[in-house]
Amino acid sequence: MSNRIENEAKIEIRRTSSEELPYVHKVGVPPKQNLLKKFTDTWKETFFADDPLRPFKNQPRRRQFVLGLQSIFPILEWGKDYNLTNLRGDLIAGFTIASLCIPQDIGYAKLANLAPEYGLYSSFVPPLIYALMGSSRDIVIGPVSVVSLLLGTMLKKVIDPAENAVEYRRLAFTATFFAGITQVTLGFFRLGFLIDFLSHAAIIGFMAGAAITISLQQLKGLLGININKFTKKPDIISVMRSVWSTVHHGWNWETIVIGLSFLAFLLLAKYIGKKNKKLFWVPAIAPLIAVILSTFFVYITHAEKHGVEIVPHIRKGVNPPSLHEIYFTGGYVTKGFKIGLMAGMIALTEATAIGRTFAAMKGYRLDGNKEMVALGTMNIVGSMTSCYVSTGSFSRSAVNNMAGCKTAVSNIVMSCIVLLTLLVITPLFKYTPKAIISSIIMSAVLSLIDIQAIILLWKIDKFDFVACMGALLGVVFVSVEIGLLIAISISFIKILLQVTRPRTAILGQLPRTNIYRNIYQYPEAAKVPGMLIVRVDSAVYFCNSNYVKERILRWLTDEEEQLKENQLPRIQYLIVEMSPVTDVDTSGIHALEELYKNLQKRDIQLCLANPGQAVIDKLHASNFAHLIGEDKIFQSVADAVLSYAQKMEEF
Repeated sequence: MSNRIENEAKIEIRRTSSEELPYVHKVGVPPKQNLLKKFTDTWKETFFADDPLRPFKNQPRRRQFVLGLQSIFPILEWGKDYNLTNLRGDLIAGFTIASLCIPQDIGYAKLANLAPEYGLYSSFVPPLIYALMGSSRDIVIGPVSVVSLLLGTMLKKVIDPAENAVEYRRLAFTATFFAGITQVTLGFFRLGFLIDFLSHAAIIGFMAGAAITISLQQLKGLLGININKFTKKPDIISVMRSVWSTVHHGWNWETIVIGLSFLAFLLLAKYIGKKNKKLFWVPAIAPLIAVILSTFFVYITHAEKHGVEIVPHIRKGVNPPSLHEIYFTGGYVTKGFKIGLMAGMIALTEATAIGRTFAAMKGYRLDGNKEMVALGTMNIVGSMTSCYVSTGSFSRSAVNNMAGCKTAVSNIVMSCIVLLTLLVITPLFKYTPKAIISSIIMSAVLSLIDIQAIILLWKIDKFDFVACMGALLGVVFVSVEIGLLIAISISFIKILLQVTRPRTAILGQLPRTNIYRNIYQYPEAAKVPGMLIVRVDSAVYFCNSNYVKERILRWLTDEEEQLKENQLPRIQYLIVEMSPVTDVDTSGIHALEELYKNLQKRDIQLCLANPGQAVIDKLHASNFAHLIGEDKIFQSVADAVLSYAQKMEEF
């Protein structure tokens, strides 16, 4: 079969070569650029690809000043066109997300091992700052489950909140301050691309693992287990051992009834909202209804006297200043910086993903670097006003979008309602059972386990699936930090493998065309007799140049052995298709020189097809083009095959 295809290709080549050959264009050599201009262009493309200064060009100074203010505070730009229709949508959305965020904030503060009011504080000040500086219309700011868990787990390893609550709180504010500094720094220096190194697959696994860990931690509240009898370790084995060891003398049946009943109610509400999009308000308002009903039930039955634990006292009033509580000196500064760096990066990753999702959905542009500055600024200010790390919440943002929000004013409306809660309503939480908070947290985090996405990873890319499961199992069986470390490590390993082991392919001619494609993708593509055409699907750098050279030689050796077995003519020409090769460095040039010398010993001619501008420039600068001969560099594989087919026929 292969002999027949090769014979057909040979006839096709001869028919073409017997006719008048078309003019073969030489590969263009770009004019030499000034070194400073080349460096400037590269710098601009790397850090200013979106050309942020374009609106300022050819504008009077007064207009530039206004544009500068609008760039820092986008509310000044879209606020000019704000109208009553927008206000109506934002009011409805703001009231809806406030009903969801108030009970969630109390629960998330618990995850961070902080008093309940600190969760509410974090949904008051940061959203106001973001509304002024953020560019997303849909994102809702506040504490989120994953960041709260990460912060609580890492802080607890430094200071035990049960033994020293004040020092623990100070370290939390310090970590929040440095999380903000990290985010502002990344945005100001336009380094936002760094967060893309955490792959989507690793994030899916990390989020799912965190959701499982959070749910396991809520079992003590759901089952009424005393905190002193419950393990402080986050891994699943320790938690389940702790749960089963207290089954006979630690569980409280009244707490279990309250917890499971309202958990079922919350899950039913989410199911209704998912089935009917018009009823989005049902799952949004369900947590607040659950808190009101459970609090009333405990109040009238005095269930707190029968072992049902209630939420600690929530302090009344607005955020107290906390600048004096942040560690700027001493041993805790370094630890606060490390925790803040990690929490800030995870918070950025989550907020960026949410912002991009809704921006793409509604068709507006989101400036990632401005978003980082806005998020960082709100966390810096938040750390000085008794808040801990806040970011975009996917569940609240989804509800905000479905409720018909128009602008970031919905965040302002939510903040005002949270303020009203802090000033007036907090005493009403006096009889709220802890079990209802655990139920709210569990129902909220279950959506982080995206089974369909994990299945899709398995179908599309097995390595992505391994990255996902590695992060998930690391979080569940060890700790959140180890899971995060595994996620980052696997993401980097994938990058390294793709860079150091680029794909290569043998090309063949599609019948009745001058198109050359991968013979494994197109089985009908025929190899050209006497020639081996290899495509390299990556830039050739120091980290992969030796592999590329060795892989091409292995292709050549395998082909020669196969030809010898079938008693077919030997390979005379090796054509390297370089269209996908975006760049080459000195190590790559050296590898090409070694490949050329090796082929010379085998009496095989090396030629290159369609090298790009950056590549051909370096081939000439290194004198490699002169070494192999400029007549060995073609614009296309078809040109190379036609030229050499005629020579082989004449020979």
